[in-house]
Amino acid sequence: RFAFEDAPRADAAAVVDRLRARGLHLLLLSGDRPGVVRAIADRLGFADWRAGMAPGEKVVRLEELAARGRHVLMVGDGLNDAPSLAAAHVSLSPSSAAEISQNAADIVFQGDRLAPVAETLAVARRAASLVRQNLALATLYNMFAVPLAMLGHVTPLVAAVAMSSSSLIVIGNALRLA
Repeated sequence: RFAFEDAPRADAAAVVDRLRARGLHLLLLSGDRPGVVRAIADRLGFADWRAGMAPGEKVVRLEELAARGRHVLMVGDGLNDAPSLAAAHVSLSPSSAAEISQNAADIVFQGDRLAPVAETLAVARRAASLVRQNLALATLYNMFAVPLAMLGHVTPLVAAVAMSSSSLIVIGNALRLA
């Protein structure tokens, strides 16, 4: 007698724990049979999972989440995942995925591990924070420097140096992402 078992990627449990620790709600949607999905869900600690889902049913579920104000990130690698990857706010697919899934995904990551999913979220959050900081810096600069220049209290040379300096500060702040 032969038995086959679907195994999650090597770092799947660690990535799931890392995402859950960030306060994210994780949902496992699969077209596989309930027994197979239940085993994977139990192994990885998914409380919320669905099995036997057709591609269209996955899309409907993602649309329901979006309608409730959720920002949906989808990770998928199968042929049946392509519609869901396209429907999600953001989607990721490994380079080993079906080509149609890679084409539907916003981000394609290398390797057999899922760590790039958590890394992508961390970089995105850090980038969003830096964008907000840069917008605040630009707003403050424009609130003070532009009126002073318009009133003639600043020479053109000083205004040009101040404008260049503010641009360099914003660029330097953005470079902190690296």
